[in-house]
Amino acid sequence: MIEEKLIPLICERFLSEEKYRQGHIRIINALPERRILGLHLPEMKQVAKELAKQANVLDVLRDFEKEHQAERFSLTYEETLIWGLTINALKCPPEERLDLLRRYIPALDNWAVCDSFCCNAKWASKIPTEDLWDFLQPYFQSKKEFEVRFATVMSMCYLMKEEWLDIVFHQLGTLDLSAIRSEYTHLPAPYYVRMGMAWLLATALAKYPDTTRKFVNASSLTEDIKRLYARKARESLRTRSVSPF
Repeated sequence: MIEEKLIPLICERFLSEEKYRQGHIRIINALPERRILGLHLPEMKQVAKELAKQANVLDVLRDFEKEHQAERFSLTYEETLIWGLTINALKCPPEERLDLLRRYIPALDNWAVCDSFCCNAKWASKIPTEDLWDFLQPYFQSKKEFEVRFATVMSMCYLMKEEWLDIVFHQLGTLDLSAIRSEYTHLPAPYYVRMGMAWLLATALAKYPDTTRKFVNASSLTEDIKRLYARKARESLRTRSVSPF
């Protein structure tokens, strides 16, 4: 798709230092079939910003989609993320953006793509909260690991409001983790959903400690999710001294 345009933006250390290259690849932890060029997020965001300004940007987004549908792993990790970041950067009505997003979400198969998209979806804070929640519902019910993580991380980023906390917590508490499929077979499935849930709870702990502790202590969350949540809380400066239970 746009790989040739990205090659000049590859991090020099990724090309010249094998230890750095392997570390970068290990952190992203993409599926083995997904190629990684070696760009950093600021460069990808700049490319997306430029694409979003093009008159033919909708054609570009359709081309990303067609490429993905024709051959799942034909797009690189960077192209997959830039596709999503372009949707974020686009100036368009909310309904159009959500439609473009529905077409993009099936391409999510990696935590770094998922989370980088979600954390940069600033438009989500500008639409009615009810509309965002309604949009996320099918993805909470999905059997695909990264569709559920997408809904979870979007909720963490844009729904951590006091009046929505019980609703979000209830949704987490009713997830059927055993029904969610994962392609990361070397990890306890669905690892990236569990980590997303733990991250959301640790974020909630920083803002609403009493409500979060009450939910966690009364919930039927698995012990491994509670351990991951406690670990995330310890790792954050905001919650390092806050009791998670």
